[in-house]
Amino acid sequence: MPLYKYEHSDVCGADCDMIFEELQDRSEAPLEKCPRCGQPVRRRFDFRVASVKSERDMLSPKNLAKHGFTQYKKSGGGFYEKTAGDGPQVISADKLQR
Repeated sequence: MPLYKYEHSDVCGADCDMIFEELQDRSEAPLEKCPRCGQPVRRRFDFRVASVKSERDMLSPKNLAKHGFTQYKKSGGGFYEKTAGDGPQVISADKLQR
């Protein structure tokens, strides 16, 4: 799914930037109005292509460990087992609340 840049035609809302990005399917028509303020916008031409991984890929144990994160999954009985990264193999819910 490409990431498109849009630019407000004249005026933008107080909470908007003059230029913003919007993730859209290729089959979707270009935006005509800003989703935040409703002012007219036009799509800008940009040479860069965005590569967006799916949430499943970004939260995979391999990717999390690669970026220095530790992931635990609930295993029952108040215990969590490590699925990625460094740290103890098992932790208890009691230790998480401190």
